[in-house]
Amino acid sequence: MSTSPQPVAGPIAPTPLSQRLLAPDLARGVMLLLIALAHSRQLHAGGNSLTTPAGGGPVDVAVQWLLTSFVDGRAAPLFGILFGYGLVQMTRRYTGLGGDPTQARRLIRRRGAWLIVFGIAHVILLYSGDVIGAYGAFAVMFAGVVSWSRRRMWTVMAITLVLGVAAASLLQILTPSDTPLAVGPTLLDSAILRTSALPVLPIAAVGIAPSVLIGVLAARMRLLEQPDRYRPLLHRFALIGFPVAVLGAQPVALQAVGLWTPGSPGTDAAGHAVFAATGIAGGLAFLAAIALVAYRLGDRRGPVTTALVACGRRSMTFYIAQSPVWLVATEPSLLDLGGRLGAATAAGLAVATWAGTVFIAHALDRTGRRGPFEALLRRLTYRSRARPRPAA
Repeated sequence: MSTSPQPVAGPIAPTPLSQRLLAPDLARGVMLLLIALAHSRQLHAGGNSLTTPAGGGPVDVAVQWLLTSFVDGRAAPLFGILFGYGLVQMTRRYTGLGGDPTQARRLIRRRGAWLIVFGIAHVILLYSGDVIGAYGAFAVMFAGVVSWSRRRMWTVMAITLVLGVAAASLLQILTPSDTPLAVGPTLLDSAILRTSALPVLPIAAVGIAPSVLIGVLAARMRLLEQPDRYRPLLHRFALIGFPVAVLGAQPVALQAVGLWTPGSPGTDAAGHAVFAATGIAGGLAFLAAIALVAYRLGDRRGPVTTALVACGRRSMTFYIAQSPVWLVATEPSLLDLGGRLGAATAAGLAVATWAGTVFIAHALDRTGRRGPFEALLRRLTYRSRARPRPAA
C-alpha cells in the first residue's frame, strides 16, 4: 500500500556529478567565452553601436567582422536555450521526487525573484549589460512555461520574437555611433548611470522569451539526453543554423567594417531586423555543435574538457567574475580604456579573462567546491521550501 508524497524540510540534493549531462555544462563553459568576446566591444571604438567601424589595421577589421557575424546577437540565444532547458530539468527532478507541479512553479518563481536581486546588484555594482536579471524576470513572469501546450508555446514564441526583433532593431537604430558608455567621472556616478537601465528588465524578459521557449521544447524532447537518437537533427541544426546566422548578420557586419551603407532608414531597419531574427539560429547551431562534440567525447574527458565543464557548472559565478575586468578597464577613474583599444586587442583581453576564469573553475572543481554564487542562490531558493519524499 502506498501513501501520498510527504514533504520534508530541506533542499533537493544537487544532481550527482556522475548523472550530470556533459553537453549543457560544456555549452555553458563555451558560452562564457562568447559572452566575454561580445562584451569586449565596449573597449574599442565600435562601442554600443553594432554598425560603427572600430577602425584599426586589417586584423582589427577582420576580428570585428568575425565577432559581429558569429558572436554579437548569436551568443545570447545560446544562454536562453540553456536556461529554458534547465527549467524543465529542474521541474522533472522536483516532481520526480514526489513534488507537486504547482510547488515546482512556485520554486521557479522564487528562484527567478532571487535572480532579479542578483541581476540588480550586478548592474549597480559592476556592469550595465547584465542578463541574469532578465532571466529572473522571465522565470517570475512565465513560471508555468514548462507545462504549456505546444500550440501555446509556438504562439507566444512568434509574438515575442516579433516584439523582440522590433525592440532590438529600434534600439540599434536609435543608438548614435558616438553614444558614450554608461560611465561617469566617479565610480558613484557610473553606478547611478547603470541603475537607470533597470526599468527595462521586463522588456528584456520578453526579448529572451523565444530562445528560452526553444530550450523548453528541446528539453521536452530530451535532445541532450539522447544525442544518439537526435544526431541527424543536431547535424541539420548545425549545418543550417550557422549559415543562416552568419548570412543574416551581414547587413550589420558589413556596416561594421565600412563596406556598406544603407541607402535609407527603411533599409537600415530591415537589416537590423534580419540580424536580430537570425540570431536564434546561431544559438541553436552552437548548442547542436557542442552536443555533437559531447556525444563524440562520451566518457573520454581530457584536461581541457574537464576545465570547460567545471567552468560551465559555475557559469553564474564566472559570468559575474568577468565584470570586474570591464569595470576596471572602462572606468574613467581607473584604466579608462573604453573605446581606446583595437578590436583585436579587446578580443584578446576577453579571451584572457575567460581563460583565467576557466583556470580558477578547474581549481575549485579539483577541491570539490561549488561556485559561490550558485551555492548562495541555491541556499536562498530552497531556504523555506520543502523537499518532497518519494511514496513509500
